[in-house]
Amino acid sequence: MAGTSTKTVHDIFQNMEYGPSSTSTATAQSWLVKHSRVLGFFIDGKFFSPADRQTHDVTDSKAVVCSTVCAKDEDVASAASSAAGAFKTWSELSCYQRAKVLLKLASVLQRHSQCVSELCELSQSSTSPAVLIRLAQYYASWAQLRDTLMPEWIPQGVVAVVVSDDCSVYYLLLKVLPALAMGNAVIVVPGKTSTLPALLLAQLFMEAGIPAGVLNVVSGSEASLGAKVAQNPQVNYLTYSGRQHTGEALAKAVAGWGVPMSFSLSLSSVCTFIIFDSADLDSAVDGVIELAFEKKRDFQWVLCVQESVLDSVVAKLKLRMTGMKCVPLATETDRNFIEAAVQEAQQQGATLMQSCPPASTGALYPPTVLCGLAPSCESVISPPPGPVLPLISFRSSAEGVTLGNHSPYGQAASIWTEDLTLALESAKSLCVGSVWVNCHSVMDPALPLCGRRESGNCTDGGREGLYQFLRPSHSPSFPRSSPSSINYADFGSAVSKFMIPERFDPSSVPRFYYQFVGGQLHKADSGCSRSVLAPGGAVLAHCPDGGRKDVRNAVEAAIKVQPGWTKKSPTARSQSLYSLADSLDKRRRDLAVSIQTQTGISLEEAEKEVELSVSRLTDWAARCDREQGGTPFPPQSGSALSTPEALGVLGVILPNSKPLLSLVSLLGAAVAMGNAVIMVPSEKYPLPALEFIQVLQASDIPGGLVSIITGGRDQLTQALANHSVIQSIWYWGSKEGCQFLQYSCVSPLKRLWLHCEEEEEREAGRNWTSSNPSLQEELWRKAVVWKSIWIPTA
Repeated sequence: MAGTSTKTVHDIFQNMEYGPSSTSTATAQSWLVKHSRVLGFFIDGKFFSPADRQTHDVTDSKAVVCSTVCAKDEDVASAASSAAGAFKTWSELSCYQRAKVLLKLASVLQRHSQCVSELCELSQSSTSPAVLIRLAQYYASWAQLRDTLMPEWIPQGVVAVVVSDDCSVYYLLLKVLPALAMGNAVIVVPGKTSTLPALLLAQLFMEAGIPAGVLNVVSGSEASLGAKVAQNPQVNYLTYSGRQHTGEALAKAVAGWGVPMSFSLSLSSVCTFIIFDSADLDSAVDGVIELAFEKKRDFQWVLCVQESVLDSVVAKLKLRMTGMKCVPLATETDRNFIEAAVQEAQQQGATLMQSCPPASTGALYPPTVLCGLAPSCESVISPPPGPVLPLISFRSSAEGVTLGNHSPYGQAASIWTEDLTLALESAKSLCVGSVWVNCHSVMDPALPLCGRRESGNCTDGGREGLYQFLRPSHSPSFPRSSPSSINYADFGSAVSKFMIPERFDPSSVPRFYYQFVGGQLHKADSGCSRSVLAPGGAVLAHCPDGGRKDVRNAVEAAIKVQPGWTKKSPTARSQSLYSLADSLDKRRRDLAVSIQTQTGISLEEAEKEVELSVSRLTDWAARCDREQGGTPFPPQSGSALSTPEALGVLGVILPNSKPLLSLVSLLGAAVAMGNAVIMVPSEKYPLPALEFIQVLQASDIPGGLVSIITGGRDQLTQALANHSVIQSIWYWGSKEGCQFLQYSCVSPLKRLWLHCEEEEEREAGRNWTSSNPSLQEELWRKAVVWKSIWIPTA
């Protein structure tokens, strides 16, 4: 028709202008109007909006959408009481009944998908309802199969799920749905962008038939409110997803309250996009454009390109970026931060490549590539938010993998190559939780999402992600506690009561023991010693009083030997453990006498403990080549792998109970899975561990893989907590020690497994003599992390 201007597809691609938005929010607006545009809490199956509470405005890009209410202490108490009461009802339902509710939820989500989608859009939390439906269907299956496939496991109880302000609804439900599927009750503390969808989803859960009180939602400041929820004595477990700084504040606020915690810090993670010279460069560059310049990204990215194709990749990037418009930012503050980071990068030698000039004002910034950066630049280690992509180059494939492991984070990596061997070798060598081969950002609940290092200390998704919401049925449940008054800076500095007195008769001491570091016997670096006492108080021996430098030496030895140990075949590791068991069996009499002398039990009981220790080591030797990953069947085309990997270097503070059996049980689990371990014997009963050193020397275990350091428990705990290489700490000790570790091990982040010995002795804690399969599986799962590998075929 005359007078009309029709644009062709060619015109649209030439100018790359944004088209008119066809998104309507009428359904979501109608739902908000029904609630008078003031959303309160969802407690005990109904909405609750007290009049005397502070409110928070929820805005879209134009205006205020509604307001939400900020919870007070009494609201938290009400939600916790409701959840605790409903937990009994929900957990006693059959697996079929719980699965039926989650399946019904999938159909309810389908019916209300428009409202869910619009609320997510209004809240700037872009999550597709189809993804949420997939989550509900997947976890409905696990709700049905829990007792069949995990018969010795029971739910934690009341679970607090806390997410940061910018966490998406997908990551929120990736915590909530498995917790419910396993029979827990849940209290949700959503962030600003997920509050409205969370409240709607709570309503939809009720429509699906979930009992009132099983799912509660309270809103407010995510860190302070999350801490108040976790501090409630009726809450049994806390899990968090979001940004690192919020997680750190939450962990420190909850330290000492006796609630186990886990963290997924994916939103703070820096991931690498690696292009090898064997890649399909056009597809790789398309992938870069798709993920690097999105308005909302789950991760920050660094582009690593092999030097032989660097010029080609830069040229293709420049061509693809031509005509791209400025990307909206969350706030103008983000723009100021980006401009400062870009200016600093240019001062460090970076070359700027932008799709268009920056806008003069407003929260907008053009797609930008920072070329020619060094790996040590701040923009590479911690890229700025927004559409800014640091680019660094590498020469060889091995150097590319090294750059991929350069970041302190370990969430994911995307690698591009047509060489399948290179792809699999690189995927195995990268220290990340997910590897995408010739693709990116592919997720499905069937595969675990497991952060490494500063990206988190728990696993979400897959069967593996269910266990954070379960505990072995034979493990005890302890009452909650309140935090102690601790000077964290001085923790571990007090002189132990086992230190050798200034005046003693050396001739009265039958023996001086050495500690075992790097495969050799050593005195303490400080030169100090401590007394080993009999039950009656008599001095049995002296041993080194180890400290920070001894831990440092043990870690240095461990990081030299552990990579080679984990690369050994499971069969080779199994044979070394059989050798260790055989060496222990040959010294059973000496070890039984040391147990009797140290603890005061009868020789017959001591011999039984040694016998069980030999058996336990052979169990772990047999498990070495039996515990494998799997090949799930995700709905996307292609193949996927899920594999367990070693954590790295572990620190273990051993319990007083069963000093030899507990040592070999924990050592066997750690070493069988490919880890190195630094063990601190019981401060009260170190003698069996010191005798065990001779067993290690006579075995095939490589020197440095296992170190045994004696000394003050608090002092060595402090040294292990502060060492950045230690990836996980298993602790049996005081309530104050548990609190110190929860407070201190958030930066650098560590995986913690904490036990208060006072409570375990009072409440009949872990039974080390038990051969219950769930207790052994718990140990195995504490010793591994999971890696998912995605390989598309179409």
